[in-house]
Amino acid sequence: MSKHDHTAIPAAKDLGLLSLGVIGVGTSGPVVAASIMPVASLIFWRNLGGAVMMLPFALRKAEWKTKDQRKAISLSALAGFFLAMHFICFFLAMRYTSVATGTALTAMQPIFAAIYFKVRGGVIPSRAWSGMLIAFLSVVLITGIDFQISLRNFFGDILAILGAALSAAYVLVGSKAQQKISTSTYTTACYLTCAATGLIIAVATGSQFLHFEARQWWLVVALIFGAQFLGHTMFNMTLPRVSPVIVSLVVFFEVPVSAIIAFFWLDQTPAAGIIPGIIGLLIGCGIFVSRAKVTLLND
Repeated sequence: MSKHDHTAIPAAKDLGLLSLGVIGVGTSGPVVAASIMPVASLIFWRNLGGAVMMLPFALRKAEWKTKDQRKAISLSALAGFFLAMHFICFFLAMRYTSVATGTALTAMQPIFAAIYFKVRGGVIPSRAWSGMLIAFLSVVLITGIDFQISLRNFFGDILAILGAALSAAYVLVGSKAQQKISTSTYTTACYLTCAATGLIIAVATGSQFLHFEARQWWLVVALIFGAQFLGHTMFNMTLPRVSPVIVSLVVFFEVPVSAIIAFFWLDQTPAAGIIPGIIGLLIGCGIFVSRAKVTLLND
């Protein structure tokens, strides 16, 4: 059986797409924090907009004719469900804790992705785990300080961590789906499922999803073109060539982007004791990227 390098540096084109993705998803936290639209409704409109943008490209591909393609579309739908659950946790976290803290904890998704590869038989050397240990200790520091600040902040932290696990599941399933279908087909099925899940939850909870003021709709537009298209879609375009571990690790760099936007736009400054924890998360990420050689036996 052959081995795949899960920490190989992506090609220049993919690095460009990943850089756009970081900027795109970096806008998500501040925009969600600024919005007062119910979470389920925000998920519905954001993903419906993303699906509509990608649908013409998916129809042109017509990738639903073979058994493998239909199976991949089913996996895309599963990824969409995981994405919806991730969004619920992440959006709520943005309203319970600070943008900087919430995005930092949600960016823990590479730890969950790496654990998945380890369970599957992958090799993760101790030097890689040392970076993850630093990240874990940083999380303990952040959540401990937030617990002292308020239970509300601590609850937001827990939601962000759960969102990280769900985000890893979304990326891993999406990577497998895109082995058989194009990014346009995958994202259309994924986003439509995510939107449908959000709509079902909105209806079930009696959440308002129409008749908002203009500012709320502009924030939805910002989410669609920023976080959804420039963010998630750019990341998804790299998944056929780039390991999910790398894509997950790159998301760490969303943290400073979100923190800077929240500082200037929302006047949010993280508690002084939390800043070392956020820095620790980024250092742990850097150690993993620079030293790890994660390999997974091919099935």
